[in-house]
This record gives sequence, structure tokens and C-alpha cells, in this order.
Amino acid sequence: MKLNYKKTFILGLGFFVISLVWSVYNYYVPLFLRDFIDSQFWINGIMTFDNILAVSLIPVIGAMSDNTRTRFGRRMPFLILGIPISAILFSVLPFYTSLLSIVIILFFLNLSMSIYRAPTIALMPDITPAPLRSKANGVINFMGGLASVLVLFVGAFVYEYNKYLLFIATSVLMIVSLFLLLKFIKEPDKGVISKEDKVNIFGALSEVIKNKDKTTLYILCAIFFWFVAYQGVEATFSNYSVYYLGTTEKTGSIILSSFAGMFLAFAIPSGFIASKVGKKKTILMGIIGLVIVFLILSTVRTTTTFLSLPFNIIMMILMGIGGFFWSLININSYPMVVECTTEDKIGTYTGLYYFFSSLAAILGPLMFGFFVDIIGFGFMFVLSSLSFILAFMFIFLTRSKAIENNDRENTN
Repeated sequence: MKLNYKKTFILGLGFFVISLVWSVYNYYVPLFLRDFIDSQFWINGIMTFDNILAVSLIPVIGAMSDNTRTRFGRRMPFLILGIPISAILFSVLPFYTSLLSIVIILFFLNLSMSIYRAPTIALMPDITPAPLRSKANGVINFMGGLASVLVLFVGAFVYEYNKYLLFIATSVLMIVSLFLLLKFIKEPDKGVISKEDKVNIFGALSEVIKNKDKTTLYILCAIFFWFVAYQGVEATFSNYSVYYLGTTEKTGSIILSSFAGMFLAFAIPSGFIASKVGKKKTILMGIIGLVIVFLILSTVRTTTTFLSLPFNIIMMILMGIGGFFWSLININSYPMVVECTTEDKIGTYTGLYYFFSSLAAILGPLMFGFFVDIIGFGFMFVLSSLSFILAFMFIFLTRSKAIENNDRENTN
């Protein structure tokens, strides 16, 4: 059984589009908000718009796509609707004139993005056999990592030249990606519409909680805690670099791009690593590595030097190592979730994945903002490490015959 890499790379364009937007959004929007708001808690609160809508809408839309039947397929109609609207709103975002105008744009941008996020991700297990999903997830996350590197590294120079151009160019790439997806990805014919119960995320969650095998619940809890850690840092880092470390916007973006760059480099190898040693062990190694890296990063200041290297180079190296460990975690988490269910419920379990990750992305930035306002930016990486330790505890508890069987098939 071999993965169709060409088809999977094209499928990854959907994730490419999502990552293009969020990489620009998560780095530059907090800086825009600093023009009007001094409190990091309230800045991070506004940054959770997308995740509040994600918790409310994405699980519902993911399960709706399970039951959708059109000539374009089950998932594609949601992309056709959501991507163009998102592109238009994203292109006008940097033209804000007041706090009210930027908040209105952000709300409707996040609403349109919610339409196609879960259906886009659910396309991967639709066309990929279970034993190959870690490898396929590696490919589409490679595309997401490529998008992040483009907008954080190349985008830093574009932004310095003209901040409006970065947002407009990103919007154009979104439309181009949609056309390529429509041209080359043909959804498989699933036959009859799923007879799964009507979209009820709490019903699905209740099913998971009541299940004697707690593996899915433990995985979802681990996902929650490592996304608290990741999203908290991501929402806070641009202001951390500019207002705590004293870097320029460009330098901070380039430092963060090293994390995205190493994630990109190891997105596909991480799937192969999991195929050899198993998803659970791979994720545990990633968590341990990130805890160590983030604790070291918490000690770095502008005066820090090592082997004559200045602090910004040290941070780039450490963030790059962190990106490698994050790839071990992130690439293999979603396949673990969908391998705990049946084919007709993939959309719903995709929704559960996004429910927990989005809930974390609401609470994580708020927690980080709260502590930053009270004790300063210096606590950011320590708080992240503590959250990763909690994630380690949950993933350590997982036991699943389905996952173990799929891992064995991957090694054969």
C-alpha cells in the first residue's frame, strides 16, 4: 500500500491556504491591536475570535459535510463558499481606520474561515487509507509549514516594504489554491449519505466520554493542553519580541519563521518516524523536546550570548529545534483521533479535534495575556512548558488496539 504523493500534495493546498492566513493573522494582528489597546489580555481576547467561532461552528460544519451530497462532492462546496469570502476580507484587513473597524473585519473574516476549515482537513482521511494517514498528514502539514515560512520569512521583508501588499498577495494565493483544488481533487463517491445522528458535537463527546476505552478522550485532552501551550505563545510572540526583547517587527517575524521552517522540513519525516516507532512514542518525544527548548528560551534576553552568537541567532536556533519537536506532535495527533472512529464519522471526529484545539486556542491566549499583564512577558515560555507537561501525562495514558494495529501495519 503506497501513498499517492502527487494527489496528497495537491490536497495540501487546502491546508496551505489556511496556514497562509493564520500565520499572517497571528503575527501581525496583535501588533495592529497594540495601536489601540495596551493590555495583552484584551489583545489576546480579540485574537480568540476565530477559536470562539471554531468551537461554535466547525464541529457542526464538519459533520454537515459528512452528510452533504453535491456534484462537487461532500467537502468542496464549503471550500467554494468560504475561501473567496475569506480572501476578500483578508485583503482589506490592513486598511483598518479604528478599533471598531478592525474588530468588525476580524469577526467576519473568522466567520468565513470557519466555513471551510473542518471540511478541508476531512478531505485527507476521505482519500487516504488509515495506515497511510500519518504520512499523508505529514505532507499536508508540510504545505502548511511552507505557507508559514513564506509569510513569516519572505513576508517580513514584504511587510517592511508595504504592509498592504502582504495581505493582498496572500489573498491572491488563496484564490489560486482553490482553483487548483477544484481542478485536481475529485472526492470519492461515498454512495448513500451517512445515517449518523444529526450533527451533535455534545452527543459525540458524550459517546467518547462513556466509551470504556478512554484513548480518544485522553488524546483530546492532550490536544487541548498542547494547543494551550502553542496558541498562547503564538498569540503573544509578536508583542513579546517587540515590547519585551526589543526587536523590530521584521526580526521577530524572522525568529518565528525558524520554528515554521523546521516544522516544514520535518513534517513529512515525522510521519515516517511515527510509522517506525509508533505515534504515541513519537508524540511523547516531541513533548519532552519542546519542554526543554521552551525552558531554555525563557532564559534568553537581548544580552544573552553563546559561542559569540547574539541572542537573535540563539533564539532562531532554539525555535528551529522547537519546530522539529512540534512536528513530531502535530503531524501525528489528528490521525490518532480519526483512527479511533469509523469512516462515516470522520467529519464529526474532525469536528471533535477542532473543538478541543479551538477551545484551547480560546483559553490559551487569555491565560497567557492574563499572566503577561500581571507578571510580564518573561513567564510566557514557562507557562507553555507547564501546559506541555500536562499534555504528556494524558498522551502517556493512551491505550488503543486500533492505533496499535495501524502502527503495526505501517511498519510492515
